[in-house]
Amino acid sequence: MSADALRQDPAELRRRIDTTKAHPARVYDVFLGGKDNYPADRNAAAAALAANPRGYLDVRHNRDFMRRAVTAMATDDGIRQFLDIGTGLPTQDNVHQIAQRIAPDTRVVYVDNDPIVLAHARALLTSGPEGRTDYIDADLADPAQILEHARETLDFDRPIALVLAAVLHFVEAPEAYDIVRELADALPSGSRLVLSHLTEDLNPEKIRAVQRTYTERGFTFVLRSRAEVERFFEENGFILDEPGVVPAHHWRPDGGAPLPEQVDAAYLDSLDDIEKVRYRDINDVTDADINVYGASGRKP
Repeated sequence: MSADALRQDPAELRRRIDTTKAHPARVYDVFLGGKDNYPADRNAAAAALAANPRGYLDVRHNRDFMRRAVTAMATDDGIRQFLDIGTGLPTQDNVHQIAQRIAPDTRVVYVDNDPIVLAHARALLTSGPEGRTDYIDADLADPAQILEHARETLDFDRPIALVLAAVLHFVEAPEAYDIVRELADALPSGSRLVLSHLTEDLNPEKIRAVQRTYTERGFTFVLRSRAEVERFFEENGFILDEPGVVPAHHWRPDGGAPLPEQVDAAYLDSLDDIEKVRYRDINDVTDADINVYGASGRKP
């Protein structure tokens, strides 16, 4: 599928990119300090940051949760196959880079439907020679298509880690549960589910203010409770790993959160608030900052 996707006509790909509307993958890229976004995305990120000035910590700690979870799957559980849906734009430490540092023969399939992610997909297809990466241009709402093409790279007779990081809060119920059920049913025994999800359980006023900025721009933005997040695991037979469904920064912290690039104070002062985010240290996080749950589970 990656070869087919990458052969798409560049002119057609450009026509698919709507720069007038913010897109979740590109807004996420803004918060990670990326460059592959447009004014509409930066405006959406700036509005969310104005609503919750420490909100960038949700994005950055979600990313660090994924780092720790993939590391745990590869190191402790011997997982050598990952299906990462809602991949987003390439950044530092993508799933295959994390996993292949531990096990070079790891196979990773990325899935996203944003054409700008597809335009940069070659950065996700840089597997070492012992492993393999692939990219599927598909929508989470079509799990059958995802599974069909994932089978071209992944062996569904061996355990697979399904990664759904910060993607299901863009899907309404019951569709979100139906999608996860179809994906989970295809996974063999020993597979894992890695999931993170925004919630209003922890700091409701802050995250509701952020939610309003996104829904005003036409985003679906569903905040789910701990019980609703647990349902993704329990209804599909996954046994939750310790410590269960917890705020992302409390999921097996290892002190390894990346430190920001150091820049001159005068230069930092010249930036606007959203541009400063990439230089913020996330290690000063408190419970009052976080509105995202993280969890993993095992399929018996």
